[in-house]
Amino acid sequence: MNEKLVLAILVLGTMMGAIDSTIVLLALPAITQELSANLAVTIWTIIIYLLVIAVAITQFGRLGDIYGRSKMFNAGFAIFTIGSFLCGFSSSAIILVGFRVIQAIGGAFMQANSGAIIADNFEVGRRGKAYGFLALGWNIGAMLGIILGGAITTFIGWRYIFFINVPIGIVATFLGIRYLADKVKFHTDLDLPGMLLLGVALFSFAYGAVDFAGSGTSMFNSAMIAVGLLLTVLFFIWEGKAKNPMLPLSEFKNKVLTASILAALFQAIGFLAITFIIIMYLQGVRGLDPFSAALLFVPGYVISSVLAPYFGRLSDKYGARVIATVGIAITCAAVLVYLTLTDSSAYYIIIIASVLSGIGGSMFWPANNNEIMSEADAKHYGAISGVMRLTSNIGALLSYVIILTAASASVSRQVAFEVFVGTSKLIGGVSQSFLTGIHSALYASVALLAIAGILSLVRGRGKISG
Repeated sequence: MNEKLVLAILVLGTMMGAIDSTIVLLALPAITQELSANLAVTIWTIIIYLLVIAVAITQFGRLGDIYGRSKMFNAGFAIFTIGSFLCGFSSSAIILVGFRVIQAIGGAFMQANSGAIIADNFEVGRRGKAYGFLALGWNIGAMLGIILGGAITTFIGWRYIFFINVPIGIVATFLGIRYLADKVKFHTDLDLPGMLLLGVALFSFAYGAVDFAGSGTSMFNSAMIAVGLLLTVLFFIWEGKAKNPMLPLSEFKNKVLTASILAALFQAIGFLAITFIIIMYLQGVRGLDPFSAALLFVPGYVISSVLAPYFGRLSDKYGARVIATVGIAITCAAVLVYLTLTDSSAYYIIIIASVLSGIGGSMFWPANNNEIMSEADAKHYGAISGVMRLTSNIGALLSYVIILTAASASVSRQVAFEVFVGTSKLIGGVSQSFLTGIHSALYASVALLAIAGILSLVRGRGKISG
């Protein structure tokens, strides 16, 4: 089998999943306006995608172990393509959210099995490079999602951000069926109760928080948040007793591994939705079209893609603690630059912050992930790899919820939603009021990143040097 072709198919799948995690950001105002919806509904086109992948990813990996990883990957690409096709024809925001669930199920199958397929097809000494290409594929996909989301929404229409996936998905599914083959299968049990507990917990918490952002405090959203927190506790209790848990809790006795995973969680919560809030600023406060807003983020994504492999290699030589911690510090500096924004700031400030965040991310994620996998027991590589993906997706989900809540809680919801739905350029007191909300969200981000930095710094000396 041609290894380059196998890798190309896997990278393409990774890119498609990454593209659709960011491509909706620039289209959200257009979707909200055309479908005559409000942000409390259309924001779920982003949240539901992250939630489904977060909940399903570890168990879909186990399905690959049982039935064949390539089969599940190819099925995921087909499901993702069908979901994309349906999303493009959505007649209401609620229907769009439902079709995004289908799309996310396909994405979860691809994410869950791509890493294992590399392990099946590449020898130990050559896997690192292959995994590096997967990481590069994700960065490029996230960048393309921003660019394509802006360009397509501006010049063609938001529905084509989904239709563009269809021809690519058809070709990739065909190539996957033809060239990907399963080499290893083994029996394992699914943790369906754990998956159900986690899914309901995350949904309850997210729904309550989004409802709070849209309607203010109520008995309903307070109860939903409380239920989410209670079910999270029950989830961890169950995981401690389950025969084949989603989370191998025995691994968390390792201080370095635990601190590294928690650092990744707080870094994701603190930063992954910053692009969303800044895009809303650029479109709602500054009146930019989606394409012009997208271009300002390109330098950061390019720099991150170029530097990530380099810092990953440096972590092999010097260890992860210093590199990852400095990366968080630089990311925090990017947020502080965003805090200087006014309703008339020069656009180069966005570019500077984007570059800083690109450098910070390229330092933190490869080094931190290297540390996590180096500390994991070999028999739990698959499970810990799943935990890393789970952490990233949960962090992204919570990031959107917290950023949205902080911004909306700081000003009247009418003002906040005017900006979120992309009303033409706001002026005077309205834009100034929303900037107060943006700054509140950014302060929350700084606090969360500070926690991530402390966890990264105190993790201790790991098995890799440093």
